[in-house]
Amino acid sequence: MKIGIIQQSCSPNRDANLQKLAANIATAAKAGAQLVVLQELHNTPYFCQVESTDNFDLAEPIPGPSTDFFGSLAKEHGIVIVASLFERRATGLYHNTAVVLERDGSIAGKYRKMHIPDDPAYYEKFYFTPGDLGFQPIDTSVGRLGVQVCWDQWYPEGARMMALAGAQLLIYPTAIGYESSDTAEEQERQREAWTTVQRGHAVANGLPVVAVNRVGHEPDPSGQTNGIQFWGSSFVCGPQGELLYRAPKDEEVVQVVEVDMQRSENVRRWWPFLRDRRIDEFGELTKRFRD
Repeated sequence: MKIGIIQQSCSPNRDANLQKLAANIATAAKAGAQLVVLQELHNTPYFCQVESTDNFDLAEPIPGPSTDFFGSLAKEHGIVIVASLFERRATGLYHNTAVVLERDGSIAGKYRKMHIPDDPAYYEKFYFTPGDLGFQPIDTSVGRLGVQVCWDQWYPEGARMMALAGAQLLIYPTAIGYESSDTAEEQERQREAWTTVQRGHAVANGLPVVAVNRVGHEPDPSGQTNGIQFWGSSFVCGPQGELLYRAPKDEEVVQVVEVDMQRSENVRRWWPFLRDRRIDEFGELTKRFRD
């Protein structure tokens, strides 16, 4: 499968962001992409740097304007698109939701972010209700996609649950960057840890992984911090964690990466982790801590 990844910066102008996304999607499709993955909350700057009730006005229903927009692009180019939206589910109820648009423009399925962070400059618990759709892959014309969102990517359990439900590919739209007060060495450790843990999901589950991050600096509207420098570094790896492509940390990128979707079959025969799991001893994984 040829997978297009779009790593881009976001401006305060929503319409300009959408038009840039549309142009980049067209570029990826022209280069042969069958599946295009976008970054987390790509329509706007990352608004979770502050807690403001005004930002709830950015949310929209699903189906809604954005699914219509990206659905029309999916149909125009004959591709599958993984988009990431601020979902208004009901009055006072909002989710961070990934939506998969099928080649005919229809909604193939959606995933609501399960793990919600709450850290300085990442005040997501203020905005998002934890997902309630579980770790359920989404069936599409290009395969069964195990889509999760950003903070989910640090948890091996979600990746394993997707694999156990038959996912053929793990996908993570992302918005993650540096805290300016950290040293350059610490910043690099964090970026490498982010890549390493997801490559570990690929190895442990014998599946390719696609992670797409935003790039560029976004200021803190409150002025309390120096904002976020998103570290880019979007990547695609194979089922043994082998890097097939890794984007720069400071440039916008439209890249098409070819992934051998049959390779997982052989890798799982060589390394039969699913066969040898001691599921009879894993019951206590559902506890917060083994006191």
